[in-house]
Amino acid sequence: MSQSAPPAIIVAGHVCLDVIPTLPAGCQSLAMWLVPGGLVNVGPMTISTGGAVSNTGLALHRLGVPVRLMGKVGDDTFGRATLDVFRSYDPALAEGMLVAAGESSSYTLIFSSPNIDRTFLHYSGPNDTFCAADVPDEALDGGARLFHFGYPTLMRSFYRDDGYEFETLLRRVKAHGLVTSLDVSRPDPHAEAGKADWPAWLARVLPQVDIFLPSVEEALLMVDPERYAALEKNGEVLFQVDGDLLSDLAGRLVERGVAIAGLKLGSQGIYLRTTPDAARVAVLAERLGLKTRAWTNRELLAPAFSANLIGTTGAGDCAIAGFLTGLLHRLSPEAALTGAVAVGACNVEAADAVSGVPSWNAVQQRLAAGWEQLPFMLNLSGWGWDVGQRLWRGPQDRGGQLAARS
Repeated sequence: MSQSAPPAIIVAGHVCLDVIPTLPAGCQSLAMWLVPGGLVNVGPMTISTGGAVSNTGLALHRLGVPVRLMGKVGDDTFGRATLDVFRSYDPALAEGMLVAAGESSSYTLIFSSPNIDRTFLHYSGPNDTFCAADVPDEALDGGARLFHFGYPTLMRSFYRDDGYEFETLLRRVKAHGLVTSLDVSRPDPHAEAGKADWPAWLARVLPQVDIFLPSVEEALLMVDPERYAALEKNGEVLFQVDGDLLSDLAGRLVERGVAIAGLKLGSQGIYLRTTPDAARVAVLAERLGLKTRAWTNRELLAPAFSANLIGTTGAGDCAIAGFLTGLLHRLSPEAALTGAVAVGACNVEAADAVSGVPSWNAVQQRLAAGWEQLPFMLNLSGWGWDVGQRLWRGPQDRGGQLAARS
C-alpha cells in the first residue's frame, strides 16, 4: 500500500534492527543451549526492524493508517538495512528518519520460542542521542492528530534528569495540538536506566501524556520500584496479577495526569482505565472525534484471543497500534480495546514483529466471525462479564451506564 495521505499518527522513539535466530526444537531453557565452547545448530535467521518506531509504526501502516516514522539510525550497514525495510513498505516511511554520521546503529538479538520467554541482547546506539530537537516543528504541523512515543526508558537523553528532556518534547507536541501517547520498555535493572528514579520521572512526564500503555510489569516497576525489587527472586519478578493490583496501578497513573491508562497483560489481554475528569477527556476527545462521556471514568478488561502461536516479538507494540487505530476510527472504549487485543493476537502468528498484522478490515471480519477467546485465569472479584461485548467490566466502570444512556 502506497501512503499518499498526510500522516494521522507520528510514531517516534526507539528503533533498532532485530536479529532473531530459530531456536532448536524442544528448547525449554536458553541457558542449557548457550554454554562456553559449545556449538548449537539453529534454524534460519529472521532479520527485521524493531523498536517501537518500527513495530507500532509498521503495524499502523499495515492496518491502513497513514503514519510518519521518526527515529535515529547510524550510517552503517544496519542503519541502511533499517531504512531499506521501511522503504520496502513505502518509500515515504523512511523520510522522517534521522541518519547519524559515524555512529553504529542499534540492534537487538532476540531469542524467542513458544516454549520460553523472550531474551534480548541489546545495543542502544543512536537512540541514546535522540533528543527533543530531533523532532522538528514542521513535522508536528503536518496534519497528524496523535503523537505516539515508544521506549524513552531505553533512550539516555529521555530517561536521565528525571525526564526533563522528554517533558520538554511532550510539552511542545501538545502545544501543537496533538494527542500524546506513550509506551515504555522495561529498563535493564543492572544498567544506567535501571537506576533512574522512575516515580520522579513519572511525576514529571505523565501530566503531558494523554494515553499511557505499559505492561503491568513495567507499570509496577515504575510506580513502585521498591515493591518490584522486593518481589524479585533469582532474577525473576513473581507477583499475582488480579483486579485489585490493576486498579491500584492504573489509578496511580490516572492520578498523575494520564487520561487513558492501559495495562498490557500478555496472554490474559489488556486492562483499561480512564480518568473520571470529563474536562480532561474532552480535550483529547475533541481532537480525535470521540464521545467524551463514553471515555470518562471507565474500567474494562478485554481477554486475549486464540491464535496459532509462532512468536511473541512485538505483540504489545502491535496491540498498541490496534488501540490507536480504534481511536482514529472513533470507536467506543469496548471496541477499541477489543481491536487492540485482536491485533496483538494476529501479531503472534508470525515470527517477526509485524508481518502477522493484516488490514484493519480483516481484523474486524475475524472478530465478527466469532473469534474464540483464550481461557481467562485472573481473579477479578467484583467484576462483571459483558456477554454482548465479550469483555469484563470493573467496579470502577461508572462511566459505562452513563455512556449507554447518552
